[in-house]
Amino acid sequence: MRCVLMIETSTEMASLALVCDGELVVEKRFVSGRRHNALLFEPLAEIIAAKGERELEAVLVGSGPGSYSGTRVGIATAQGAALVSGCKAVSIPSILATPEALSGKPCLAVGDARRGNYWFAHIENGQLIQAPTLTDTDMFARVISLAEQTGSTIFAMDPIKGSEEIVHAFPSASGLWQAWQNASANTQSVWSAQIPQPIYLAPPHITASKKTSYGLA
Repeated sequence: MRCVLMIETSTEMASLALVCDGELVVEKRFVSGRRHNALLFEPLAEIIAAKGERELEAVLVGSGPGSYSGTRVGIATAQGAALVSGCKAVSIPSILATPEALSGKPCLAVGDARRGNYWFAHIENGQLIQAPTLTDTDMFARVISLAEQTGSTIFAMDPIKGSEEIVHAFPSASGLWQAWQNASANTQSVWSAQIPQPIYLAPPHITASKKTSYGLA
């Protein structure tokens, strides 16, 4: 009897789940307030205890976009659990593990990328049509308008100020399992071949250090 562990920590509503022989055995959810590293391991211990002597076949982990620190904690935990169990850790876009994406209806996932930027990703039949894309305020407004005209559900995993019409959605660990099941064999192969890492929307912002002159030539 083989099991799959799922870890989703890309938002403040974190969760872990265990599936054995295709059936959900247990799911633990907790509000982390972004403190995933402090709160993750108690529910993880409970999940491991529920597994008993059954072997882990894989560990699925949400890759965001979302909380960068939270996602990194989840991925590091997944890699550790996979290493101990001798199986593979596979990252899945967290936006595919939301109820809206799993409904199979056309969706537009959006988010605030800060510094005057936003991101968006089109989802149809539970599949990403394109990777999350960065955009400015003007283009973001046009993307939202077009999605409204075509009847797509618009959701964000973190509230966006001034956009009350956008649904606030949370991914879940059990949703990761459903997203994996919904994926084509080719998509599963692509995900499995990649090293798990957070979805990067842009290179990290690095502030150059101020040079201090000490009167040296």
